[in-house]
Parts: sequence; C-alpha cells; structure tokens
Amino acid sequence: MRGFEAATVIDASPEAVWRILIDLAGYPAWDSGVERVEGQIAPGARITVYATVAKGRAFPVTVTRLEPPREMRWASGMPLGLFKGERTFSLNGSGSQVRFSMREEYTGLLAPLIFRSIPDLNASFRQFVNGLKQKAEGGT
Repeated sequence: MRGFEAATVIDASPEAVWRILIDLAGYPAWDSGVERVEGQIAPGARITVYATVAKGRAFPVTVTRLEPPREMRWASGMPLGLFKGERTFSLNGSGSQVRFSMREEYTGLLAPLIFRSIPDLNASFRQFVNGLKQKAEGGT
C-alpha cells in the first residue's frame, strides 16, 4: 500500500470543521491546490475534483463513507480491483479542538506501477490541512 497523509490540530469544534469540509464550492477560497469541486456530499454521490497540480484534468470520485462529523471517504479506481485510490478525511476530538487528518491510499495489482506516475502530493496535502485549519480558526 502506498499513499500520502497530512494532519493538524484545529482550534474549532468538529462540527465547524465538518461544515467547511463538506462545502465543496468553498474549497478554492481556502485551498489554493483546488481549482474547483463539483457535486455535493452524499453517500454514493459522485463528485469531480479539479486540482491545480493537474490543470484541466478532472478527478471523478465517489463518496463511499459519510459519518458526520467524524469521517468521509472518497474513492475511485479501475474495474476488478486492479487499482483503487481512497481518500479518508478524519476528525477526532470534541469541544473546541479537533485533530484533522487526510490520507490517500492506493491499492490493487497495478498500484505499484500507477503510483510511480502520481506526483508527490505531500505538499498539496499539507496545504489542504493548513488551509482548512486557517479557515476553521477564523482566517480567510
């Protein structure tokens, strides 16, 4: 299994962070790594992410798990389990502080080959969690 991960502690309630996380139209305001995200968050819903790391390329994903305000998962892949990418957003905490983490894992028979063609997303993941933190803590 290969993947990327970033995490941070946010001085806000899980519910406040969750509201920002599921507002897909708002992503470009706080995550400069996203051009836009289309669709809406619902179990089984398909959404499309347009990332600045791959200008003009659409990344369609399906919401595979939704447990407000604790966890959300998006996945995409190839038939027969040859390749699967799954992004997990996790919020742990209560009151006025939450630990937020985002992880993307790649599995399947073709994962080692395909992973070599995926750019290093560590900086993009850090940018995402830092932007979410700033937005949730009252920044713009």
